[in-house]
Amino acid sequence: MRGLRLQHWRDRFRTSSIQSIIMWSFSLCLLLIVMLAAFLLYNKFSRTAEENVLLGTSQIVDQVGYNLEDYVDGMAQLYRTIEQYMLVDAAWDDKQVAQQLDILMSSRDDIVSIALFGDQGELLRNHPAEPVRPSARVSAQSWFHSAMRVSNHLSFSLPHVQNLYDGTYKWVVSMSKGLTIEKDGKPMNVVLLVDINFKKIDELSSRISLGKRGYVYIIDEGAGNIVYHPQQQLIYMGLRNESVEKALTSSGSYIDKADGIKRLNTVRSVYNIGWKVVGVAYLDEMMTTREEMNRYLIQVAAIVLVLSILISMLLASMLARPIRRMGATMKAVERGDFEVELPLRGPLEVVQLSSRFNLMLDKIRGLMRQIIVEQESKRKYELEALQAQINPHFLYNTLNSVVRMVGMSKNEDIITMITSLSKLFRISLSKGRTVIKVSEELEHARHYLTIQQMRFKQKFKFEIEAEDAALDCYTLKLVLQPLIENAIVHGIEYLVDEGSIRLRARLEGETLVLEVADNGVGMSQEQAAGLLEPESTQQEGTARPSAGGGSGVAVRNVHDRIRLYYGVRYGLSYTSEREEGTIAQIRMPAVRKAEGEAGHEE
Repeated sequence: MRGLRLQHWRDRFRTSSIQSIIMWSFSLCLLLIVMLAAFLLYNKFSRTAEENVLLGTSQIVDQVGYNLEDYVDGMAQLYRTIEQYMLVDAAWDDKQVAQQLDILMSSRDDIVSIALFGDQGELLRNHPAEPVRPSARVSAQSWFHSAMRVSNHLSFSLPHVQNLYDGTYKWVVSMSKGLTIEKDGKPMNVVLLVDINFKKIDELSSRISLGKRGYVYIIDEGAGNIVYHPQQQLIYMGLRNESVEKALTSSGSYIDKADGIKRLNTVRSVYNIGWKVVGVAYLDEMMTTREEMNRYLIQVAAIVLVLSILISMLLASMLARPIRRMGATMKAVERGDFEVELPLRGPLEVVQLSSRFNLMLDKIRGLMRQIIVEQESKRKYELEALQAQINPHFLYNTLNSVVRMVGMSKNEDIITMITSLSKLFRISLSKGRTVIKVSEELEHARHYLTIQQMRFKQKFKFEIEAEDAALDCYTLKLVLQPLIENAIVHGIEYLVDEGSIRLRARLEGETLVLEVADNGVGMSQEQAAGLLEPESTQQEGTARPSAGGGSGVAVRNVHDRIRLYYGVRYGLSYTSEREEGTIAQIRMPAVRKAEGEAGHEE
């Protein structure tokens, strides 16, 4: 019976449509996934909520501690300033000291009073100048004992009501220090007292809240007295208690109970004053936050589940046509459209077939792109190889010239030529860069012209002109040298009179123009145009300017390199007339960053 039932479900599954299989399978999987995710996230968020409360409470308590430390440090620095004003040269009766204290107290509203007492408690100077109450008994005050017991040590008292002067009953903290000074050549023990308003410390602590009911209080590490509590009156009346003993021995966090409610206590020491900050957070608030988070998580999971089921139904209805879509795509490929792509949707078999079909198309497109890149790279390398062929011949001729100069003992000319040659090749190497600044290219051309000028025995003169804006642009390197060589060999060398070569660099809008002009023998327009034609397009009998030989390979190299890197809109052009001279002009985009070799336009 069980086997028949199982066979029945198998038959139903086999005869079901793809849409039904996808819808039910996807819905069941999503249900299981969402339930598992909700369970895992529930536990994760619960632990995270507890950790966040612990971390948040610790950070808040630490911040209160840092604020108190900063405030105490500031008050200690203020105390040192007051000490310097009043005790320098023992001139506390000076009018200037009174003026300085007036300015200081007017700028700080937390300073209640400043007073200087002798070692028997007698008043030497106070500010403001109020009479000391006869019943104050200064020598019996705790701050006085602390100052006299340990000299040159700044002591902070517990908060107390100031009772030194009539009519003032402010809640203050006293800073006191016992000092030994010289008065009229004799040593004298004094106590400097500065009372600061406890309101500032109260404000630093009262702004902090930990949850709705949490709070922060401060205790003294020495005696365990409560320095500050948001319910200070209830503490004094005995209507409220804190676990002070446990806070004194703890340096981290602990849990206690108050009125049957668990509380998290976080303790942090304020080292520069001997106090401890205790933060109290109620755990039932933390549990409430966790429960709210979990309820929100369940709601989100339910919404996600409903939306997922609806989406699964929509996707399942769309899978009724995968085969027809695949057939239409294949027909498009047959017509030569290789940019089509099958969407990866449908049953597993359809997804696998679509993926392999897309992979095949991607490989075909990749092979086509690879062929294009390889052809361009091949052309680029061929051009750079042709460029490299120029240098050995030039080096051979230059070294021959150096040898002849050695025989003629022209030492200065030898130094000039070798120096120019070294700088020429240094710029040619350019650390392997293909693109250099126009200023470097012109410098390279200058050294090349210097060498050629010496080789040809001052047969020509040259000049270089460049706009400042053009010097900072970038150009393919070694584009001027072939043009200069062409001008010398085919134009200047056959002149009877002295030749002239002029180099110019300028900007025309966003186009960089480099120009090489000579007053050589020139050539016809047909010959000038033929310089830039590929070998395969030259007609038989069409002669290049070859008064001294040469195939024009270097010139075509310059033209083709520029077009390869920057596009067919740029390149080299010649203007020439017989017996008038020749102008070779290079045009390329005005690139102001070293990006010229990153790609080229089509």
